[in-house]
Amino acid sequence: MEVVLKSSGDFATVLGRSITGRWFMIFASLLIMSMAGATYMFGLYSGQIKSSLGYDQTTVNLLSFFKDLGGNIGIISGLINEVTPPWVVLSIGAVMNFSGYFMIWLAVTKRISHPNLWHMCLSICMGANSQSFANTGALVTCVKNFPVSRGVVLGLLKGYVGLSGAILTQFYHAFYGNNTEFLILVIAWLPSAVSFIFLGTIRIMKSCDRSRNDVKIFYELLYISLGLAGFLMIIIIVQNRVVFSQLEYIISAVIVIILLVAPLSIVFREEVSTERAQIPSESPKQSHDSIELTDQENQKKTSETESPVSCWRNIFNPPPRGEDYTILQALFSFDMIILFTTTMFGVGGTLTAIDNLGQIGKSLGYPSRSISTFISLVSIWNYLGRVVSGFASEILLSKYKLPRPLMLTLVLLLSCFGHLLIAFGIPNSLYVASVIIGFCFGAQWPLIFAIISEIFGLKYYSTLYNFGAGASPVGNYILNVKVAGGLYDRVARRQMAAERITRLAGDDMTCGGVECYKAAFLIITVATLVGSVFSLLLVIRTRKFYCTKNLREPEHEECT
Repeated sequence: MEVVLKSSGDFATVLGRSITGRWFMIFASLLIMSMAGATYMFGLYSGQIKSSLGYDQTTVNLLSFFKDLGGNIGIISGLINEVTPPWVVLSIGAVMNFSGYFMIWLAVTKRISHPNLWHMCLSICMGANSQSFANTGALVTCVKNFPVSRGVVLGLLKGYVGLSGAILTQFYHAFYGNNTEFLILVIAWLPSAVSFIFLGTIRIMKSCDRSRNDVKIFYELLYISLGLAGFLMIIIIVQNRVVFSQLEYIISAVIVIILLVAPLSIVFREEVSTERAQIPSESPKQSHDSIELTDQENQKKTSETESPVSCWRNIFNPPPRGEDYTILQALFSFDMIILFTTTMFGVGGTLTAIDNLGQIGKSLGYPSRSISTFISLVSIWNYLGRVVSGFASEILLSKYKLPRPLMLTLVLLLSCFGHLLIAFGIPNSLYVASVIIGFCFGAQWPLIFAIISEIFGLKYYSTLYNFGAGASPVGNYILNVKVAGGLYDRVARRQMAAERITRLAGDDMTCGGVECYKAAFLIITVATLVGSVFSLLLVIRTRKFYCTKNLREPEHEECT
């Protein structure tokens, strides 16, 4: 049945409902997430930092570690989100993003004097840490607003994070052409601007509509995102084969904007449908399908349910899996230790490959245009990994009770093939390796975050979500800085000694050939296999839980 707006007053009412409704909040979150993946673009501008500041590969990898440390250590943002509304978290993240990346841009373009290394490490850590604030403010809020569809929500939103590298690259070309120095400037101001625009939109709501139509709507949003990903892949391939003019870059960016705002049609349609359905029985108190929870209501609920027993006394006496753990109960649980170890080796290995992809391509003799293609492929397949794991795991779990930890184990085993392709440097295999690594890196995150919410509950999800993400920089420091960076520089020094080349102060250190990364990625493959063994252990421990627990029907509070 077609829904018709009879007057401009009706349109104004629906418009007002739309921008305060839960589906517009999803749309705003999608846009914030589409700008929140600057940490995955490090391979595009790391060469600029290396040549401009005269760093060796170990130093660049140290910067990469601090970038990943900032991007994944979100305990502070999680704790802030426990006691403040999401707009506070988002605004702090926006300020940090601009401050950190803007200082890096000033250093690279030599608008300030040559900074100390610790200044650069602090700046990139601060800029990257804004990503955890964006994730906590927007993504965690959406999971709490749609707990029944948590896997789908995580897959869709994290998918947009995966696309953000390709999206930001298109905007950078439209604004500044091919001047690579300004890529860092775009990363500084554009995500911050988008977060500030939607500050008032992201908030905790409780749904008064028990309709099971939510998943269908998420699938429609998925189809739009697939169209966006398809266009980005096509335009990236074309741009790598044809030299674009500034006008052509602007046209491609406009098409990206149209695809980014396309979900608004679904938002307005759902609000019009809701308006029509509510007309016969609508009361002034419940005129909307979602009511925002005020801080006073939250405090009241907390005081009513808070136990007088000391939290320290129950650290090692957690509730059954699936119920709400306290923060300390979750952190000291064996399940969290296993998941943390799995994430450390699994995500740490794929992240090392992504961060070094530009240098890997250069050492293997690929042209610069191909290196740009590798990074773009990682971005697109990162997106596909996120949405596939999010949506597929939800289907497999609900229909066949297939545990998410088992899916995580399979993803880790698949990533080993990508690491081996890099290690042995088979001609043209880096294209395939980019696809595998990008897909596996993206697929791990929705699975890890959904497992945390299912085992430990949603009450303290903001903090536990960020603790789980904190395993990534630990693994990245070991595998990237100590293993990949150290072995690369060792081979580079050996090659320079063989050619009787003396490295001058301020010169970067380069290495050529398969041997530059061979030993490192063989070690990373073994580490990933260890991570898959830990993941399999979690499968065994949670198999009964996933087979018997009805995860699709979490408890809801009464709607008032």
